[in-house]
Amino acid sequence: MFILQLAAILFASKIAGDISARLGQPAVLGKLLIGIILGPTVLGLINDTEILKEVSQIGVILLMFIAGLETDVDQLKRTGKAATYVGVLGIVVPLLLGYMAGIALELSTIQAVFLGLLLSATSVSISVQALKEMNQLKSKEGTAILGAAVIDDILVIIALAFLMSLAGGDVQLGAVIVKKVVFFAVAILLAWKVVPVVLRFFAPLRVDEALISAGLIICFSFAYLAEATGVAAIIGAYIAGLGISFTDYKEEIFHKVETISYSIFVPVFFTSIGVAVEFSNVGQHLWVIIGLSVLAILTKLVGAAFGAKLAGFEWRSSLAVGAGMVSRGEVALIIAGIGLESNLLTADLFAVLIVVVLITTLVTPPLLKMIFKRGSISQPV
Repeated sequence: MFILQLAAILFASKIAGDISARLGQPAVLGKLLIGIILGPTVLGLINDTEILKEVSQIGVILLMFIAGLETDVDQLKRTGKAATYVGVLGIVVPLLLGYMAGIALELSTIQAVFLGLLLSATSVSISVQALKEMNQLKSKEGTAILGAAVIDDILVIIALAFLMSLAGGDVQLGAVIVKKVVFFAVAILLAWKVVPVVLRFFAPLRVDEALISAGLIICFSFAYLAEATGVAAIIGAYIAGLGISFTDYKEEIFHKVETISYSIFVPVFFTSIGVAVEFSNVGQHLWVIIGLSVLAILTKLVGAAFGAKLAGFEWRSSLAVGAGMVSRGEVALIIAGIGLESNLLTADLFAVLIVVVLITTLVTPPLLKMIFKRGSISQPV
């Protein structure tokens, strides 16, 4: 059955992506919307099965691996200040206003903080694809977004661990911080010293596509290491791509991995986001959904944009960075799942937040398109 579903997803996502592009929107928007149409909400042709989730996970890992391969490291260094400001203010503003919204919804103090923390999360996988389609991934704005996403991920995870420890969860804040520090130290060391050795070992092997296999081994190993230490797997994949980008094998690995990814795994990832959404029983909370969606979009947009402005970006560039940080994606979904399991979210609020996360994901591509519509807006740092 999954084989037939896979064929349907690939066919529908390509057609929907083409229609979206012809209408002047990023193709990724069409792929997200077709997931909703194919899923339980509309036609019910595709179900959110475990195997679909696993294939989707491979898709997002490969997407961020490709982003790492494409990252201009010199540009990343130049935008380090901006990435820090964007990452920090992109958390502080949603956290504070999300907390206030939680109090207005009559949540307890710790539940309100958890809501603010969930709204502070960022997943740039959708932004990466939209920027890639517009040839802006290597721009100053695109590089700042990628750097800020790493900082955002670290701070949100540490804050979540701290909150769970206060809530009585089995989480030790010190251990969490140590694990994060160890991961980044080990990952950077491996990317610097070990990755080139592994590639040089595989390159002369007399088997088909040995080098590409080596790149995928490195990608998945880094993703696993990240997940095992509580960091998002996509961050590990991104660092793996960065490590390979310094080697002479970058171009060959990039082109062939891109072909593999966009043929199967990445379309499944985008489509599965829409498939996973369940709209039943949320109609009675429509105004809460609208209010939290507007709050989620504006707080991240304004907070991240203000951070970019403080770092010296012009206002239009700052808004582009802010727009790229709006999507909450799978990071917020993971946090929402934790909240449901630990009783920090009710079932109704969990359903509402899933829809809010989807809305932030859907608005990100057209928002980026609107800001970038006049072509490149990057200026020298």
